[in-house]
Amino acid sequence: MPPRQKRPNKEKDRELPKASTGIQGLDEITSGGLPRGRPTLVCGGAGCGKTLLAAEFLVRGATESGEPGVFMMFEESAPELTQNMRSMGFDLDKLQKQKKIALDYVHIERSEIEETGDYDLEGLFIRLAHAIDGIGAKRVVIDTLEALFSGLPNHAVLRAELRRLFRWLKERGMTAIITAERGDESLTRYGLEEYVADCVIVLDHRIKDEISTRRLRVLKYRGSSHGTNEYPFLIGDRGVSVLPITSLGLSHKAHQQRVSTGIPGLDEMLGGKGVYRGTSVLVSGSPGTGKSSIGASFANAACQRGERVLLMAYEESPSQLIRNMRSVGIDLARWQEKGLLEIHASRPTLHGLEQHLVLMHELIAQVKPSVVVVDPISNLSMNPDGTLLKPTLMRLIDYLKCSDITGLFTTLTSDTEGSPATSEVGVSSLMDTWILVTNLQANGERTRTLQVLKSRGMAHSNQVREFVFSGNGLDLIEVHLVNNQVLTGTARVLQEVQDRAAEELRKRDHERKLAELASYRQTTEAQINALKADLDRRVNEVEFSIARENFQADSVAARSRPGHGAAKTESKRTKNSRKRNR
Repeated sequence: MPPRQKRPNKEKDRELPKASTGIQGLDEITSGGLPRGRPTLVCGGAGCGKTLLAAEFLVRGATESGEPGVFMMFEESAPELTQNMRSMGFDLDKLQKQKKIALDYVHIERSEIEETGDYDLEGLFIRLAHAIDGIGAKRVVIDTLEALFSGLPNHAVLRAELRRLFRWLKERGMTAIITAERGDESLTRYGLEEYVADCVIVLDHRIKDEISTRRLRVLKYRGSSHGTNEYPFLIGDRGVSVLPITSLGLSHKAHQQRVSTGIPGLDEMLGGKGVYRGTSVLVSGSPGTGKSSIGASFANAACQRGERVLLMAYEESPSQLIRNMRSVGIDLARWQEKGLLEIHASRPTLHGLEQHLVLMHELIAQVKPSVVVVDPISNLSMNPDGTLLKPTLMRLIDYLKCSDITGLFTTLTSDTEGSPATSEVGVSSLMDTWILVTNLQANGERTRTLQVLKSRGMAHSNQVREFVFSGNGLDLIEVHLVNNQVLTGTARVLQEVQDRAAEELRKRDHERKLAELASYRQTTEAQINALKADLDRRVNEVEFSIARENFQADSVAARSRPGHGAAKTESKRTKNSRKRNR
């Protein structure tokens, strides 16, 4: 039987060849990268990051994919681009010396451009071809089109030249990015480029509630599926980071291992073992209930296990947080020194909500923590109803679970007496464990209490426990029940004092009763001994009297028998005489 031939992978044959961008999140959105050997148009307004995205595409290709690239610019000089890219950690000078990147600045005066029937880009093609052949380039960036065509009001000539440019790049097998300015009523200034590009990416830089946010959208991608939503992206110290939202799903693994919360009493309420690893924990409560302290205790316990922790604080600076936690017996500074704890503190107004999320992704990728603490998530939303925060946190929670990271989030709740247990940002349904910390006001004082509202997959206590701070850390007080009422605070302390006094009285009363019993036993035993002695005396007297009477009776009986007594007397005398003679 002839060997079975392998069937061709039709799915693989149908896949469009792609070039990885190396940009975090963008490859995921585009299902592998940009179309290889085809042009991609990146358009957007001023300051949205077109040039930086295109430049990073070249750098990543040269350093990670072994594909040299040519960057042809018309507005920004090579030294300016080199300096700008150096701020993100990319050394273009070094890459130029290594023949991995070629920078070509073409200066064009718009006043010198005249519309003629013979206008073409032949000179550009020659110059570009020379740069490509010089380093064996596989990638090309042209930044921007407006500099080339700003003097051409004839759209017919413009479209013809664009088609020619894109066709020339395809014939050379170049994976290209061409940048263009956003138009007032169209994607680009001329409204034509998107029709001749195989892939179109739109960048946007918007301002809402005085907070800026950058977003990316793949408008068109011929021959390939792609994410169609808007995705927030961030330009940071390490380049461009894009957050792929739709790719996250409910496919994470559920662990059986449990991790301690760092609070013995809380672990006891959670079945004695803490929470499941890789789950999400929400700690909600009104101001001053100890939410931040619980988060710090959770982080401290993870560091004690030798795990790395990322703590994102939006209310306190790192030094202030460390100082405050030291007052309750939690020393976070030592974990910072050992490199196990990374504290990132910033104001919520520093970035938009999406950019905060992208920054979190970046930090998680850098730190690679096992535990993430966010304190508090409610501060991230400037919107009173928090409607925008819930979907954002849903993406973060899914990301943490898919990355096998245990997350603890704190959130603010209203401080209204008798109000139902709700989190102000409405994310309690997303959490696996929900802990509510409240302030109870009674007898002129406030008392902290803690309860576990839910904890999926485990048995947990339904009691309301008093929550206390001390110089040795955080813990819960045992339930003090009197007359079917749980006592807390001063009432509990007073009751404990009364209970101790009552216990002391009971103890002393028991000791008194035992002493009386011992004295009575001693007296009784003495009386018993006296009676026994009197009994023994009487018994001896009776026995002696009986013996004497018996002796007298025997003597009388002996004398009453004739000769018996004399013979005995003689016999005794004879024996005594023999003994003396001896």
